[in-house]
Formats: sequence, C-alpha cells, structure tokens
Amino acid sequence: MQPLTGKIVVPLTFAYCLKKWQKNMKKQNNSNPDLSKEIDINTDENLSGDTHLTEPVEEKTVSEKLRSELQEINDKYIRKIAEFDNFKRRNAKERLELIQTAGKDVIIDLLDVLDDCDRAQKQLESSNDIKEIKEGVLLVFNKLRNILQAKGLKPMETINREFNPDLHEAITEIPAPSDELKDKIVDEVIKGYYLNDKIIRHAKVVVGK
Repeated sequence: MQPLTGKIVVPLTFAYCLKKWQKNMKKQNNSNPDLSKEIDINTDENLSGDTHLTEPVEEKTVSEKLRSELQEINDKYIRKIAEFDNFKRRNAKERLELIQTAGKDVIIDLLDVLDDCDRAQKQLESSNDIKEIKEGVLLVFNKLRNILQAKGLKPMETINREFNPDLHEAITEIPAPSDELKDKIVDEVIKGYYLNDKIIRHAKVVVGK
C-alpha cells in the first residue's frame, strides 16, 4: 500500500502558494487603487465587477446613421411639399379675388356717369328743347371720357397717319384723295386705345392707295 504523504503535500503546497499570492495582490491593490480598478475588468458578465468586456458598444453603426439622416431629409421634404401646397392654394385664392375685383374702382367711378345717363334719359323723355338735350348728352360723354383717361385710357390717333400693321387693322383700301395720303389712313372705322401706353385694342381703319 502506497503512502498518502505525497498526495497530501501537493494540494497543501498549492493552497499555501495561492493564499500567499492573494495576500500579495491585496497589498498591491491597497497601495495602488488605480490598479484595482484596472483589474476589475471581467470577460464574463456573470462575474462581479463594474466593467465587462462582453458589454455591447453603444456607438451607432454607419447604416443607422444613414437611416437617421434619410429620415430627417424625408421629413424636411414632406414639410416643404406641404408649405408649397399651402402657397399654391393661397395664390389661387388671391388671384381669383383679384380677378373678381379688378374693375371695382373703375365701376365705382362710372356709377356717376350712369347717374348722369339716367338724368339725361329723363330729360330726353320730358323735354323738347334739342339744344338743352344736346348739351346734357355732351356733358355725359365728356365726363365718361375724363374718367377713363384718368384710369390710363388713351385714344389712338390714326387719321392721316402712316399705316402701321402693329397698331392698325386695315378694313379696306380706297383710292387716295391726294398723293400725300397714299399708304396713309384716310378714315377710322373703330378707334384704337392704349391703356397705360399698352395697346388694348387695334384701330380698324381705311387706307388710301
């Protein structure tokens, strides 16, 4: 039967060395606190300690950053589309209101002429004085012309002027009464007009040949 002395001495020697090593490490930890913190790093999250090598890194991956930037750009695009739609609706509404009220000022000024027309009509029905009637009608006509001219309306001068296809529309041609009137306007069928120096109606004229 083999003696048990060798088998007992080995474990005791190992235990003695381990205990001594732990004691030395404890002294080193007490003398150097920073070292104890550095040692407190475990590879297993189940062991005690504040920091583990197996803890996940909280930094965003490249795909997550791109996804976040794409979402931000998409939100800005949607807001811009909504703002543009609102702008178009407001613009359409304002344009409609402008069209509906564009002639309001002119109509208000012409109401005075309409009142004069009503008075002239009553005078025509109740008076036989041709001179008085004529004067009243001329006053109405002049008032109408003055109001329109104040709004920028200007009649086009055509008689005895050179024919200009940009301004005039030739209805017909007749022999010129004189050589000076050849290729010139000898008669005006419908008067042309400018509004603030812009042509709004071409004159219809007769040209001499």
